[in-house]
Amino acid sequence: MLIDTHAHLNFNTFKDDADEVIRRSFDNDIWMINVGSQYETSKRAVEIAEKYERGVFASVGLHPIHLSTDLVKIKNDIEEIEIKTREESFGYDKYKELAQNPKVVAIGEVGLDYYWKPKTKGKLELFKEKQRTVLCQQLKLAKELDLPVIFHCRMAHKNLIQFLKENEQLRPPLAVAHGFVGNIEELKEYLDFGYYIGLNGIIFKKIEGINFEENIKNTPLEKILIETDCPYLTPSLPAEALVKAGPKEGRNEPLYIKHIVRKIAEIKNTSFEKVAEITTQNARRLFKI
Repeated sequence: MLIDTHAHLNFNTFKDDADEVIRRSFDNDIWMINVGSQYETSKRAVEIAEKYERGVFASVGLHPIHLSTDLVKIKNDIEEIEIKTREESFGYDKYKELAQNPKVVAIGEVGLDYYWKPKTKGKLELFKEKQRTVLCQQLKLAKELDLPVIFHCRMAHKNLIQFLKENEQLRPPLAVAHGFVGNIEELKEYLDFGYYIGLNGIIFKKIEGINFEENIKNTPLEKILIETDCPYLTPSLPAEALVKAGPKEGRNEPLYIKHIVRKIAEIKNTSFEKVAEITTQNARRLFKI
């Protein structure tokens, strides 16, 4: 059994065949957590999970790139959800109501993202402050509901680590650094917090300044979660290994989680079965599933 701890079958690109993708996953003994990025995608994640007695769960949260700041213009991603705007103000009460659904196992994905940012110093500081403020609110929600946190962080690990050190009262005891792309020092900081490290198809890529192999070697298997982040980050695979899905060929999906497991096993010089067993135990422990 495998658990894809970070999927997005709640996104627009799966609107016509999410059930088919889930059935294909179940046929391969794969469970999943669909992760929200806005209120609407969080709501979709819950609605999809409610259709299944077991094997499909949800996480709810406002992704930092969707936060309304009036300071940066972000391109709409039609793969995610068909909406007029991607910007949203965080509504504590409505997210709390959604998060109390028994199918919700985490708050996320939440965090800091400085990929798209203002160019002037003054606006940049205000932009960062707005992200930190909303992160505080979502961490309060996680604490109130006793839920683990799925952290998204892009080009901001040092800032997020410093934030968590300075706000110890809000720092969640249980969390995962989703899709970790950072250096070895940042990795160790998250591990020192007791957090899990999420690994997905990005480990197949080469990114300047990032050594995925060393990161994997330095992360105890007991602290690794596997994920796809589908529909994004399809692992680098031969064409015959990809699902034949017509115009959506090449789109990532939970089925491809096995390739993440295989890569981790190869780097750690251990068996596929051992990685599968321990990462499944890790997911069950963190998300109480």
